Amino acid sequence: LKLSIPLAAKSLDTIVLGADGDHVRYGRAGASGVSEKDQAAYVRFAKQRERYSRMLWGWLNRVPPRLGTGRSRDTRKLLRMALELRLLGKREFREFLRLVGMNIYDDVTERFASPLLQGGLCLDAVLGSDAGPRSPGTWLAGLYRLGGSSGVSALPAGGMGSVANAFMMAARDAGVDIRTDTRVERIVIRDGRVGGVETAGGDQIRSNAVMSSVDPRQTVLSLTGARHFETGFVRRVRHIRASGNVAKVHLALDGLPEVPGLGEDGLGQRLLIAPGPDAIERAFNPSKYGEYSPRPVFDISLPSVHDETLAPNGHHVLSATAQYAPYDLDGGWTGDAKRTFLDTCIGEIDRYLPGTGARVIAGELLTPVDLEQEFGTTGGHWHHAELSLDQFLFTRPVGGAQQYRAPIDGLYLCGAGSHPGGGVTGAPGRNAALALINREADE
Repeated sequence: LKLSIPLAAKSLDTIVLGADGDHVRYGRAGASGVSEKDQAAYVRFAKQRERYSRMLWGWLNRVPPRLGTGRSRDTRKLLRMALELRLLGKREFREFLRLVGMNIYDDVTERFASPLLQGGLCLDAVLGSDAGPRSPGTWLAGLYRLGGSSGVSALPAGGMGSVANAFMMAARDAGVDIRTDTRVERIVIRDGRVGGVETAGGDQIRSNAVMSSVDPRQTVLSLTGARHFETGFVRRVRHIRASGNVAKVHLALDGLPEVPGLGEDGLGQRLLIAPGPDAIERAFNPSKYGEYSPRPVFDISLPSVHDETLAPNGHHVLSATAQYAPYDLDGGWTGDAKRTFLDTCIGEIDRYLPGTGARVIAGELLTPVDLEQEFGTTGGHWHHAELSLDQFLFTRPVGGAQQYRAPIDGLYLCGAGSHPGGGVTGAPGRNAALALINREADE
């Protein structure tokens, strides 16, 4: 498919805000606002991660091998991975093995002295997850977020909906029939294999293969039905960890906040409120006990700085992810809880972006429960399954479905819960399509 996605802005830097007006900026060009020692350390850190990320994304953009099959195709894939690791060189190979299961907290506090730089890199590693900087495996999650590059961010013109529209237009040009506003009620199973889907309106669409981008738990347990799978597989699916811990905040503003030292260019970059790794860990701690954070951390963008179509003249929109807000909030996400947490978020943002609170015309909070109800993601988790070592690469989402093929002939998983995971990459869908093509070639 040939895609055309116009960008309102690309190569955005990350700016970590301090409540005292200080800020640290980092990106492809290096780091500023920190000591010369930290600047040099950041260059080494970024180069090392970029090498690892390119290798990792070589793995993630391929259908993973299935372990223990003895098939030549799986053996070749494993040997290729081993060769790519060996080509890192002895020193880098040893360092990769040391870091891959490590928490991001220990690594960045060893490398850097600046709390803001430490905090920004830690937030990158736990963004969208049910984890804090001290949680095992967060170093790998941070590497995954680089996406095979040096972590360049971009804003599509017209918002993220324009990305979906570009895929839709390209698919239709290729002859694909797309139906919207049509809910699939169930996946039809005939004689032990896929026979198509049935919509909420009762229409049946016959097919010998179904690829589901719905999360694995919903695909297996709700759309297909547990009775069609063996007990062990169903048990593994039920235990997929997919409890969301992140809320979305949307604010309509009657103007830009005024932040000394940033200006409009700075406000148009990717903004983080992450005072330090300990502050992020403290924000995470209440969620362990079913409470939202009284001092949340944020990933913020003001896309209307670059794209004037998103807001009326002189007005702006602010979009932020707020961590942490657990799916299973003690007492539930009632109206009072949502209003209180939204007020908490606005107040905290105002501490770092002065004047934001006074400029709010309207605000919206989407909790993990809202994300589940509106978008159908079990637990309201962005990635459909936590990105962790036990749910990664060969084991994502679970044994028996780690190569996109579910244990029913013709059923494929192609969403964020599949290898390699969430994010706007297209990799799960592409890999799943390759798995289907290879199956047909084998047959």
